[in-house]
Amino acid sequence: MSILKEFKTFAVKGNVVDMAVGIIIGAAFGKVVSSFVGDVLTPALGMLIGGVDFTDLVITLKAAQGDIPAVVIAYGQFIQTIIDFIIIAFAIFMGIKAVNRLKREDNVTEEAPAEPPAPSNEEVLLSEIRDLLKQQNKN
Repeated sequence: MSILKEFKTFAVKGNVVDMAVGIIIGAAFGKVVSSFVGDVLTPALGMLIGGVDFTDLVITLKAAQGDIPAVVIAYGQFIQTIIDFIIIAFAIFMGIKAVNRLKREDNVTEEAPAEPPAPSNEEVLLSEIRDLLKQQNKN
């Protein structure tokens, strides 16, 4: 089998296509969550905590010299990234919790599964024959 045929077989398998769709939707969902956090939650939380912004906190290791920029440890940016991660994780947790609640409500409204159908006449007759044979073997 040629390499091109093998690649075609691999590329059109359902799992690969499903994975590609999942990655694309995941990237789009990541943009939605980032926008929600950056444009909705972060400003509101910033207002609640007095407009604290950690991104400007740095430790300067070497001052700027002419065209050479300063060498800094941007620990404030790291702290801000951790806070953003916590906010995003909490927002995703709450979203998943809401989706799970909706799923549970959908499952409650579904009807209980129907009882299995009664055995057919043939099955009843075969069961009776089996029971009679067992009784004869005991005697």
